[in-house]
Amino acid sequence: MTDSPEKPDPNVAPVPSWAEGMTPTPPWQDLGHRVVHETPWMKVTEHDAVAPTGQAATYGVLRFQNIATGVLPIHPDGTVTLVGQARFARGNYSWEMPEGGAPFGEDPLEAARRELAEEAGLRAAHWQLALKIEVSNSITDEIGYTWLAWDLTPTPVDPDPTEVITVVRVPFRTLLAEIERGAILDGFTVATAYRAYHMAREGLLPGWLAHAMLTRV
Repeated sequence: MTDSPEKPDPNVAPVPSWAEGMTPTPPWQDLGHRVVHETPWMKVTEHDAVAPTGQAATYGVLRFQNIATGVLPIHPDGTVTLVGQARFARGNYSWEMPEGGAPFGEDPLEAARRELAEEAGLRAAHWQLALKIEVSNSITDEIGYTWLAWDLTPTPVDPDPTEVITVVRVPFRTLLAEIERGAILDGFTVATAYRAYHMAREGLLPGWLAHAMLTRV
């Protein structure tokens, strides 16, 4: 059984400056695929493929049915709100920023606003895009967007029926220290926290906010 061809990402990443003029390697060839598992959240496709070397291969791809979204909410005192919850796949407890998914066709920012309210009980007046990221591009086609948000006000939480969420506020520098200690492993959160640090250091955020983030311990 086959499904319709996958739609390519219309937002093709620009070529890095150091790669301009380089001759790219041959692409993978897709000779056809089958859906071997599907849920409302994801599907697995199995492909008859040819590698850039010319080697025939069978390639499995996990294709998500949503765009991943996340938001790091930053308070005026330099603290950030994180959420803790049990995760099924690795059987662990994970501290991370509010995260969720945007169905294709929905503005990912609107999904991030929804997750911030549902998981952390917050609304934000100011949003700034932090990252567009390929989450695990060797076996999935998932794209994710993350934002930094500030000027926060409370709103009632409304978690998913399967979620039991703990909400905490910690200094931004404490978040960085816990990432470096290996206590926070969620890739979305790690990448966004380091991006936020870069933005604060490089003058890409309001000065008062950057000062609070970098000096609060």
